[in-house]
Amino acid sequence: MKTAWVFPGQGSQAVGMGIDLLEVGKDKFAEAESILGWSIEPLLQGDIAELSKTQYTQPCLYLISAILADLLKSQGNLPDLVTGHSLGEYTALYVAGAIDFATGLDLVKQRSKLMSEVSGGAMMALIGFDRPSLEEAIATTADVVLANDNSAEQVVISGTQSAVQSVVDCIKVKRAIPLAVSGAFHSPLMAEAAAQFANVLSNVEFQDAQIPVLSNIEPSSPTKSAQVLRDRLTQQMTSPVRWREICLFLASDGIEQAIEVGAGKVLTGLIKRTSPSLQLVNISTLAQISALLL
Repeated sequence: MKTAWVFPGQGSQAVGMGIDLLEVGKDKFAEAESILGWSIEPLLQGDIAELSKTQYTQPCLYLISAILADLLKSQGNLPDLVTGHSLGEYTALYVAGAIDFATGLDLVKQRSKLMSEVSGGAMMALIGFDRPSLEEAIATTADVVLANDNSAEQVVISGTQSAVQSVVDCIKVKRAIPLAVSGAFHSPLMAEAAAQFANVLSNVEFQDAQIPVLSNIEPSSPTKSAQVLRDRLTQQMTSPVRWREICLFLASDGIEQAIEVGAGKVLTGLIKRTSPSLQLVNISTLAQISALLL
């Protein structure tokens, strides 16, 4: 069965995630503490508000997905394609062999720090809307973009506080949910942080991937090319996450099964809405890995 592994991003975090991995993943937990300068374990069992701070959320999610993916691979499982939602693209690159675990976590550490320091923007999740009306409102309003195109019925817009609110005020939307983020992620307002991060990336050596990686910014052209994968990452912070198009590509490319590897069920929920023909599996615990092997 042709299978894609998909890796979650910020928003999938929950207190208690990954606790059953402490023993089996102890080496990676220790390595992560050395790289980060702080321990992930207490955050996983602490307060959701603290866990949801960008500089903590992203490394925690990366670590958990990486450990789970390692366990799947150690038991003979390999995907035909990997992809991730925003932060999840870093886990995809690790699993594909384009970067090693430590390199990926160090990039996530620096990325999350830069993103957490950006202020003055806003993000709003919209559920139930008329897409042409939304696209027209965004096109005629300065300083706001479609940041996450998650499904036909669920998107996130990003920009200045006033611009985001202006778009919401001029369309009919079933639900509009402000996101607890420090800045306008995946928008041009991240340009300064993105430029600093591009300098970080320029000093990192990527390898050609062993598994094709589907990028957020090029959702119909998976690649193994080290240079292309790094170039796409340099654009990711200011570009939209085109997840709906990724879901459509998976189905059109003959993918029969999508396995979400990491905390939560956000991505399989979105895939189900866009490409309902795919068989969906969630792997967020050791027990689910055991069940997959039965």
